[in-house]
Amino acid sequence: MTRAEKEQLVAALSTAFSESNAIVVCDYKGMTCQELESVRALAAQNNAHVKVVKNTLARLALKNAGIEGLELKDTNLLVWGEDQIATCKVADKAATEFKDKFVLKAGALEGKAVELATIIAMAKLPSREELLGMLLNVWQAPIRNFTIGLDALRKKREEEA
Repeated sequence: MTRAEKEQLVAALSTAFSESNAIVVCDYKGMTCQELESVRALAAQNNAHVKVVKNTLARLALKNAGIEGLELKDTNLLVWGEDQIATCKVADKAATEFKDKFVLKAGALEGKAVELATIIAMAKLPSREELLGMLLNVWQAPIRNFTIGLDALRKKREEEA
């Protein structure tokens, strides 16, 4: 990679990191190419991005994006995206699917480094669509119960008549 290509990569990553709300650093040592591609496909389905970047280039990009506190050692794979929960879920799902090969190391939410426990907790939360579905179900419950009661009353009156 030439110096100009490295500068372009750092600039592109800096922009991407500054626009993202979640960044997860993972270790991918021992994974095959097919397994990495499955992680990339999972990320693409959830509007997240995955990239293997040299530590020095990743440090520069993170510093340019104003994110500090992420320690980058050994082999690192970066997962980032705008939706915090979806990004954390992608990393956590890959970690559970490839237990010994894919390990969560660190993370940043909204430009600030957070503990690994926070990333795992975010991954356990329901997605936005699931939360909206739960809310809709709660809103519909009184109407549903009212109509069931009216139907039962109608049937009872028909039997009496």
